Amino acid sequence: MKDIIIRGMAANKQVRFFASYSKELVETARGTHNTSPVATAALGRLLTAGAMMGSMCKNDTDVLTLQIQCSGPINGLTVTSNAKAQVKGYANNPQVMLPPSPQGKLDVGKALDLGVLSVIKDIGLKEPYVGQSNLTTGEIAEDLTYYFATSEQIPTSVALGVLMEKDNTVKHAGGFIIQLMPFAEEELISDLETRLKDFSSITTLMDSGMTPEDMMNKLFEGYDITLSDSLTPEYYCDCSRERVYNAVMSVGRAEIEDMIADDKPIEVGCHFCNKKYIFEISDLQTMLSNA
Repeated sequence: MKDIIIRGMAANKQVRFFASYSKELVETARGTHNTSPVATAALGRLLTAGAMMGSMCKNDTDVLTLQIQCSGPINGLTVTSNAKAQVKGYANNPQVMLPPSPQGKLDVGKALDLGVLSVIKDIGLKEPYVGQSNLTTGEIAEDLTYYFATSEQIPTSVALGVLMEKDNTVKHAGGFIIQLMPFAEEELISDLETRLKDFSSITTLMDSGMTPEDMMNKLFEGYDITLSDSLTPEYYCDCSRERVYNAVMSVGRAEIEDMIADDKPIEVGCHFCNKKYIFEISDLQTMLSNA
């Protein structure tokens, strides 16, 4: 199954949904950062959510950032996405190792523990919009559900999952976001609450071979469904030597002078893709003259 995000409406347009399969996206992140299984699960869930939430953006220039600051041993997560569902991210401690949860699953909640989820939307205004909510479980899907309810006042259900192979590569990854429209009827709301409560885990459904469309058809069985479009999420880092050059130059004259005084080239790494950029003394002298 190829990576995909589908978008659509259901129940006479009273509900909108986003559903995704993101195995290759999450496996690319795992390979890039050499993440442990529990870090792969945590980062993979946030990347999948970020891709779907990025696809909610209205303009191609909009940028969405999901940031988790937490007390758990993973030390935090950052994911950035855009309207094309191009997403990148990293875990502050990608090699965190923990025993399984009491249910025998990867203990993402323990890896994050207490903390704050920030959703930052840069939509071209003077200042980006920042919404925040406390982590409720550290399992990410529940935390995003709580964020939508408290910060954006949108009744939402989020499901996310990453299933690992025995060799610690990614077997399946995906999720869905379901949101009620303001005019949703009470009868539908009550029915959906029951259906979601009884719905199988996202990883179980993916492992049985169900596609995102299959899952939405199962969840909304008996209701009309309209698919609006689909897109392919991908792990994509847009860093470049020019952008890193400008970032180094922005630290100011004093800092650049100190770098030159050390008489050694500097190496700057990208957190999102681990690419390294080397700047020689001559590059630093040029920065100084342009600072």
